[in-house]
Amino acid sequence: MKKQSKTMATGINTAKVICVSIIICIAVSINVSAGEKATREECISKCKEAAELVKKIGMDAAIAKIMEKDSPFMWKDTYVFCINMKTGVMLAHPAVPNMVGKNVKGFKDKNGVLLTIGYMKIASTKGKGWFDYVWPKPGEKKPSPKSCYVYRVPGEDVMMLAGIYTD
Repeated sequence: MKKQSKTMATGINTAKVICVSIIICIAVSINVSAGEKATREECISKCKEAAELVKKIGMDAAIAKIMEKDSPFMWKDTYVFCINMKTGVMLAHPAVPNMVGKNVKGFKDKNGVLLTIGYMKIASTKGKGWFDYVWPKPGEKKPSPKSCYVYRVPGEDVMMLAGIYTD
């Protein structure tokens, strides 16, 4: 009986060590990626990559790829999202999936700036460009300056977007 109890205790201790090790590895990887900030160049590149994906595999498949949990369109501290330019309906938002299907034309920042209307204006006139506004960082209430790259998918009434905080 004593031998069995000692073996069980050793097994439990080993399991605890493994669990603690896994938690530490996850915490370290989260802190490393949380400290990395996306760049303007990355936002441009990822939006164009998402637009190319639409042309290559079709809108529905591209949106599914953008929404994947381990999508290449979620990186560092940002992500690509997609809005229909005609309707203002969110087509993809990997960070907040429950936004998909919602009309976001009326979304405003704390200064009353209509975000989607601003995005749509850039996409419909220039096809691409940066849109500045203020928005709270995740977990914060105070708005911070943010800049969002807007890229119209060529030949489509859809825009790909990715933003960075600029402070």
